[in-house]
Amino acid sequence: MKKGQVYEGLVERVDFPNKGIVIINDEKVIVKNTIPGQKVSFSINKIRKGRAEGRLLEVLEKSPLETRDAACKSFGSCGGCSYQTMSYENQLEMKKEQVVRLINQVCRDYNFEGMLASPKEWGYRNKMEFSFGDEYKEGPLALGLHKRGSFYDIITVDDCAIVDTDFNKILSCVLNYFTEIGASYYHKMSQKGYLRHLLVRKATKTGEILVNVVTTSQEDWMSDLDNKSLTEIQIDIYKKLEEQLLSLELQGTIVGIMHTYNDSVADVVQSDRMIILYGRDYIYEELLGLKFKISTFSFFQTNSLGAEVLYSKVREYVGETKDKNIFDLYSGTGTIAQLLAPVARKVTGVEIVEEAVAAAKENASLNGLSNCEFIAGDVLKVIDSLKEDKPDLIVLDPPRDGIHPKALDKIIDFGVERIVYISCKPTSLVRDLEILQEKGYKVEKVCAVDMFPETVHVETVVMMSREKNQV
Repeated sequence: MKKGQVYEGLVERVDFPNKGIVIINDEKVIVKNTIPGQKVSFSINKIRKGRAEGRLLEVLEKSPLETRDAACKSFGSCGGCSYQTMSYENQLEMKKEQVVRLINQVCRDYNFEGMLASPKEWGYRNKMEFSFGDEYKEGPLALGLHKRGSFYDIITVDDCAIVDTDFNKILSCVLNYFTEIGASYYHKMSQKGYLRHLLVRKATKTGEILVNVVTTSQEDWMSDLDNKSLTEIQIDIYKKLEEQLLSLELQGTIVGIMHTYNDSVADVVQSDRMIILYGRDYIYEELLGLKFKISTFSFFQTNSLGAEVLYSKVREYVGETKDKNIFDLYSGTGTIAQLLAPVARKVTGVEIVEEAVAAAKENASLNGLSNCEFIAGDVLKVIDSLKEDKPDLIVLDPPRDGIHPKALDKIIDFGVERIVYISCKPTSLVRDLEILQEKGYKVEKVCAVDMFPETVHVETVVMMSREKNQV
């Protein structure tokens, strides 16, 4: 095979994440953004160490698994979803097979407990970060998600199917308003322009909504709108936007509207300075009987009902916790720690993001939990200071890339009887499981949880026990 050559073939399976496998002349080629059973044409764009990758050119024949129409007009061109044309049952089966295939590479004699579905297939996301831009060069203002495979082009997703209708109404309102007043978007190449992102959060249980418009501080264009001072014009602009947002007929209730300044060159949603235009900068959500305060930028699982399924399985795998000391490493905003605290002696959470630790402490107080301790710091460094406070069991919920090898060694050195590992990237998980097994832990149970229907992502929960005379 050579770069640039065009082939046709059948997608035999899809490996995590979204890697379609096509066999050409007994050689395996990875073609992303495909579905098992599709006949596709593709061009070879990468050959490295005997591994070939192809860029999808066209789907020549649909897969037998594609039994329904897409739920939104942007499916295929939008990079948000991959599997809308497959039934949800087939999506679950495919993701289950992906997880099992990976786990089987490193584990034997374990109990796979299947794939747990999201309680809601559609409209499940409680947070979206939309980007301003245009769909094509010099095109009209767009607000939505990146076009698949593009760093620059933005598609307006005003009928997105994985959020509820309130998100789409808010997006349309904001886009129409800024289009009418002639606001420009931030161009990544020239680093000039005003509008950057729209962040929307909605709590599934309480219905509370946050709206946050993220812009640069490049506001000189406003002086062309009126003879007033720049400050007065800015106040008028956002007062009118506030009025339009609050007049929308929504199922939920807007409790906060913010304007955030971000002059970072990086294409990330962050805050240099934030102004609360209306209400407050947080919402309340409920999970498994506990209440959580979520600020505009804090981390929280993006599928609230799915999180209840995931955390219920974690609690089951943790098992009996009475009078036990639990470590929740990579604890985020402390959700898992707080769900375990009522039935444990003490739970200690460690998280590198200081804002998340502050939120964890506040939420623990909100829920009346006095046996939770949250420490801000890198697990690799903090864990040495916890040697005297030995845990009885450990819960791991690391970022996508898994656990630093040196940190994993220190975790293993505690020699706890049971470890529960939650992973959002099974390819990282199997790497860590291989090490854990070498050091004397046996994988007892594995369960996959679908937190993100229509997308390539899947969560995996693993329960491990220490083998006797090991560690």
